[in-house]
Amino acid sequence: MPKRDWGGVAIDLLEASLKPERKMRIMYKSNLNFERFDKYFHEFLSKGLIEERNDSGGKVLYVTTERGRTLLDALRKARSIFASGEA
Repeated sequence: MPKRDWGGVAIDLLEASLKPERKMRIMYKSNLNFERFDKYFHEFLSKGLIEERNDSGGKVLYVTTERGRTLLDALRKARSIFASGEA
């Protein structure tokens, strides 16, 4: 599998957290090792693309914010343009 660029990793990470998930589950769904995940995850938290929430049982969950969804939509559009070869 070829190495993903920033956009590919961002899409996978934001998609993995569209529904509230625990941190480890997001890491597995986005197919990243711990070091790479930790780097991206903290960057996305600090930029407001993912936010922390607590469920009714007190578990810490993370979910893509509206700002993160906007970025995800833009990245998906860019990916489709480059995949189809449109100008």
